[in-house]
This record gives sequence, structure tokens and C-alpha cells, in this order.
Amino acid sequence: MEKHILIVEDQAIVAMTIESQLEELGYRIAGKAATGEAAIQLAREKKPDLILMDIHLSDGSSFEIFNEIQVHCPVIFTTAYDQYAIKAFRVNSIDYLLKPVNREDLAESLKKYHRLHPAETQSGVDYSKLVQMLGVAKSDYMKRLVIRFGDVIKAFEIKDVAYFYTGEKIVYATLSEAGSYPVDFTLDQLEKRLDPERFYRINRKFLISYESIGKMISYSKSRVKINLIPPCDLEVISSTERSGEFKEWLAGK
Repeated sequence: MEKHILIVEDQAIVAMTIESQLEELGYRIAGKAATGEAAIQLAREKKPDLILMDIHLSDGSSFEIFNEIQVHCPVIFTTAYDQYAIKAFRVNSIDYLLKPVNREDLAESLKKYHRLHPAETQSGVDYSKLVQMLGVAKSDYMKRLVIRFGDVIKAFEIKDVAYFYTGEKIVYATLSEAGSYPVDFTLDQLEKRLDPERFYRINRKFLISYESIGKMISYSKSRVKINLIPPCDLEVISSTERSGEFKEWLAGK
């Protein structure tokens, strides 16, 4: 059966090279995505047999994709980074290609893909464990946050932050009693550096603390609408894919 492959890569030249190599090897391209948002949309529409995915995308880490949708096909990661990440891939039975990707290595990865039954590949992949392995130890979680407003620089304790959110491509930290301020981190970076027992990423735009949760209302498609403390002008609703996990997080599981 002919296999359709989705390429997730934010460097146009690299994406074109991989596409050309795949076509030479007799594969069809299901689509190409340069951002996490585009990858989510294409994965839902095309339902590829295999994904070749860069780890670091222009709009954040590709691991955010797994927080938004359930990936039901094998993934081969591409990376230009260190052996620490590569070891994690090996533990989780996920193949990887070190950039720059060459045709021979790509062909070997595809052979491995064909040797593995899709069901076995999927069942052997624990993406949440992978994200944890690429994260930080509990003792290394961020304890303070440096915020600049005007010419003033001030450090706040993380315990004083109620939630983080994205608005007009800027990430803001909302403090429990001192307003909202822009920060020099992406939500993806913050998610890795904050204690997951206290903070949870409910969708692509909000990373909230347990203490910031006020009233919760059942919403369509098993989602949860949340009134935050302090209040937020933006609507705050858990993503469909994360609603079940969010409820488990609330229960301390």
C-alpha cells in the first residue's frame, strides 16, 4: 500500500530536500507544514501514515502538537540538537534523523518504519513520557520571573503568578495581585520550566495555575470553560483533546 507522509519543517530548503528525497524513494507527500498550527490542521485533514517532524518550529516546540491532537501514526523526528534528546527518542522507540538529513539515513529510517507494524509503533510510543524526559528536574523548576515594564526591572516569585497567556503574539504573566506584564518566554518554554503539579497548559493560549481556577462550566464537546482569578478578558476554554487530561490533573492524578 502506498504510504502518505506529512513533513513538518519550518526551514523551506530543508523541507524541499526531504520532499525530494522521499519522492525519489517512491513515497507520496501528504502535505508540508512549517508551524505547529499548520501541522495540526494537516494531520487532522490528511491523516498521514507517517510524520517526519522537526523538533523546534518557528512557533514553538513540535511537542505542543501532541497536546492538541492525538497522533495515531508513527513519527520520525529530525533534530540538529544534542545527544540528550536523541537518547530519549531511542528509549521511546521513536526513530530520529540528525540534520542535515541525507538520503541514506532517511531510507534506513523508512525501512525501520516498514518493519514495525503501525499498531505496535503507536502502542510503544509514550509522548507524555518523552516530553517529561526532555524537561527538567523538579528542583530545577523556575522559582522567579523577571519582568520589565518601561525602564523598571522587577523579579516576582512564581508562586505569585496566577496564569500566563498569549495575546497578539505576546506572552503575558498575570500576577495574583499586580496586573499583567509581558515576559520573554514562549508558552512552550514556560510549560517545560514550571512545576506541572501547579501549572497546566489547557490550550495553545493559556497556561494556568491551580489557584487561578474560579468557576468551571461544562462546555460543548466535553470541554470546560473556566473563569480565572484574576479575571481575564479573553474566553478561557480547555481544548477538546486536553479536557480529559485536564480533569485528571484537577484530581491530582
